[in-house]
Amino acid sequence: METTTTETATTTEPATHTAAGTAPVRFGTKVAVLLRDDLETWQRLNVTAFLISGLGTAVPEVIGEPYEDADSTAYLPMIRQPVLVFEGSKETVTAAHARALSRSLTTAVFTSDLFGTGNDRDNRAAVRAVGRDALDLVGLVVYGPRNAVDKVLKGARMHS
Repeated sequence: METTTTETATTTEPATHTAAGTAPVRFGTKVAVLLRDDLETWQRLNVTAFLISGLGTAVPEVIGEPYEDADSTAYLPMIRQPVLVFEGSKETVTAAHARALSRSLTTAVFTSDLFGTGNDRDNRAAVRAVGRDALDLVGLVVYGPRNAVDKVLKGARMHS
């Protein structure tokens, strides 16, 4: 039996169903990564992985149940809903950051300085050394109500 989530007017509630005849699952929240469009491919992948990694600790309800295959091999749980990846100019990322903060949405940032560090302590120190409005953002993750996240992403396009 598979467990999914369906949206009601104001909340998301668990629902159980069989694989046949399954209606699309709609979440009341959205997970979105916004990347600067001038990054190398390896940087896009690296930044996305780093940004999404903290979401489950800050918002534990985004994490689903552990996975298990038919041989009973256990696997780690993952984020329970799609992660949408967008791209935009440096100005688009900076504006989205400001909008996300003004709406008090759950946000993580990745700055260009982090490409030159090699550990978590130095990463945090690099971000702490720069004021919010002066961060050289190359990516951010935003989580919150779908409509609010959509407004934050104004001007961004789906990553291709």
